[in-house]
Amino acid sequence: MPYSRRYQISLSFLTLALAVLVGCNSSNNNQAAQSNRIIGAGSTFINPIMTRWIADFQQGHPGVQINYQSIGSGGGIQQLKQGLVDFGASDAALDDEKLKEMPALVQIPESAGPVCITYNLPEVKNPLKLSGQTLARIYLGQIKTWQDPAIKKDNPGVNLPNHPVAVTHRSDGSGTTNIFAEYLAKVSPDWQSKVGKGLSVSWPVGLGGKGSEGVSGLVKQTPGAIGYVELSYATENKLPVADIKNRADQWVAPSPAGATAAIDAFHEELAKDVRTAIVDPPASAKDAYPISGLTFLLVPKQAKDPQKGTIVKDFVQFIITQGQSSAEGLQYSKLPESLAQQDQKLLGEIGGGQQAANDVPAR
Repeated sequence: MPYSRRYQISLSFLTLALAVLVGCNSSNNNQAAQSNRIIGAGSTFINPIMTRWIADFQQGHPGVQINYQSIGSGGGIQQLKQGLVDFGASDAALDDEKLKEMPALVQIPESAGPVCITYNLPEVKNPLKLSGQTLARIYLGQIKTWQDPAIKKDNPGVNLPNHPVAVTHRSDGSGTTNIFAEYLAKVSPDWQSKVGKGLSVSWPVGLGGKGSEGVSGLVKQTPGAIGYVELSYATENKLPVADIKNRADQWVAPSPAGATAAIDAFHEELAKDVRTAIVDPPASAKDAYPISGLTFLLVPKQAKDPQKGTIVKDFVQFIITQGQSSAEGLQYSKLPESLAQQDQKLLGEIGGGQQAANDVPAR
């Protein structure tokens, strides 16, 4: 064979080999990049602090990308159930029956905050006051104007406008709704029997908005409106928030400290089950804000992609340790030390072999 011909054949083989090598490296790089991309979804309640946590974590972990979709707790639970996301977040912990429908997972409380009652009454200069019974009657449609005797009783001496009450609520499956409805069910037997609690309820009256952003928008643009949102959304949108009467007969404004007091009031119950609701604390908790709730990260015990599983576990570890320092500045409560220690134990259930994961009871 002529030398030039042999040279051309050798060059062709070399070119093919290089192409295969480059292709393999490109495929490996793409696979590695995919394993560094984490997707979470769920609670809108937690979205402001989650955005901060993601930014801080990514800064210390170059190459990692975390995308959190604020679609509501119900949406996040469904996405996790279908295996479409790497973790979920919910303001409503899953009970034992609902856990049977899910992949093996751990529920880790990572923050708490108040669900506040906001309203559009520019005529009222001082914070509105609302007892639990009055609030339940408003959302049952039994109180129709702002001059109702029950509202006047809660606000003696206040010149209330003669506006109709425009009730707003969440239209999507929402952990915020669950916290609010659970509170109303606890303080009002009428609400408990007619409506109950859950991520979604059959609202007797009102206009629905998607997400906390939707409810905030409705309240802001509707004179006489009332709604429930996280404190961060009310603050961000410059909406007033009502003081709520607790079991100690104290009028308490929503605040991170008030939510922390609610957690402390249920210290013994939370030690037995971190899913314990912290609404309507006992009268001994004089400073507690009564419409408070914990948010939970829902993390599969066994990730499909081990590298993604490691990143998620590292991210959760960051949230329940260094990340807590950002909480109060964004209107959330820091976890008490006792709950943080429980979180570390729960975190230990994530990872390991598939058989080991299945041997640990779901929480």
